[in-house]
Amino acid sequence: MDIISINAAEIVTSLKQSGMRICCAESCTGGMIAAAITDIAGSSAVFSRGFVTYSNQAKINMLGVKPETLNLYGAVSGQTVSEMASGAITASEDEADFAVAVSGIAGPDGGTVEKPVGLVYICVLKKGEVGQVTRYVFDGDRQSVRTQTVENALKTIRGLM
Repeated sequence: MDIISINAAEIVTSLKQSGMRICCAESCTGGMIAAAITDIAGSSAVFSRGFVTYSNQAKINMLGVKPETLNLYGAVSGQTVSEMASGAITASEDEADFAVAVSGIAGPDGGTVEKPVGLVYICVLKKGEVGQVTRYVFDGDRQSVRTQTVENALKTIRGLM
C-alpha cells in the first residue's frame, strides 16, 4: 500500500469509529482526494460527496464562494479554500462533519512571481470550527504537485481526527 492509500484507509477507519462523514471540494486535484477515500472498501459509510470546482463560476455556484473573495484574493488563496470547505459542508446539507478543500497551480504554466507553479492551499474544516488552512509550494511536474496535494490533504485530515 502506498502512503495515500494508508492515510485514506486510516481516515475511513477513524470516521467509521466516530460515526462522522467527510466531503471534498477540489480544484487542482480534480477529484483525486475523493477517489483516494472512495478507493477504500467501506468508504460509503463515511464519504458524503465530492465537488470538483475547477472554474471560478463552479466555486461560486456549487460552494457559495463569494465573487468578492475570488476578485480580491484569487482562486488560489487561503480565503478561497476556506470558503470552499465551508460551502461543501453547507452543500452537503450538513450531512458531512468534515470537509477538505484544495486549490492550487499544478502547472506546467499559470504561475506568477506572487503565485508560482506548485502553490497550493489546503483547508480542512470540522463542522462548527475554524478551518485549518495550510499553504504549500510543491516541486515537480503537474502530476507530482497534484499527488503531493492529495498526500498532504489526507495527512492534515488525519491530524485533526
